Amino acid sequence: MKTKEKKIGLIVTGHGIFATGLTNSLRQIVGMPEDYVSIDYRENDSLEDISKKMIDALNVLKTCDEILVLCDLIGGVPFKTAVKISDSYQNLEVIGGVNLGMLIEINLTRTFVKNVEELAEVAIEIGKEQIARFHLSMEKKLYK
Repeated sequence: MKTKEKKIGLIVTGHGIFATGLTNSLRQIVGMPEDYVSIDYRENDSLEDISKKMIDALNVLKTCDEILVLCDLIGGVPFKTAVKISDSYQNLEVIGGVNLGMLIEINLTRTFVKNVEELAEVAIEIGKEQIARFHLSMEKKLYK
């Protein structure tokens, strides 16, 4: 008997218009994802505002079995808010340090993993792989 695949939702959040910017780039490269919400933490937002935005996003994704929250910075307000809210939700993982390469790969990978914990581990590995220093030997590899 085949087991039901878990539906994993994504929330991207960060300071300023970080989440909107990443979302626009994601949309340009792969199209608009399903089960996805971006949350901007604007300069004039209070802690209550970001908490409400996070809870509203979780409600939008209520049909998802699990949710991965990707934040711009470890220790920033969006990250701390997501971690605090995660105490009240099962099957919710929070990662700080998202980048565009990670987001693209995670969006495409999330339907092939067993659960949100596995997706979080994949996200961290992909995020690390997406950071590189350019040097001439790399140029020779990239442009053969």
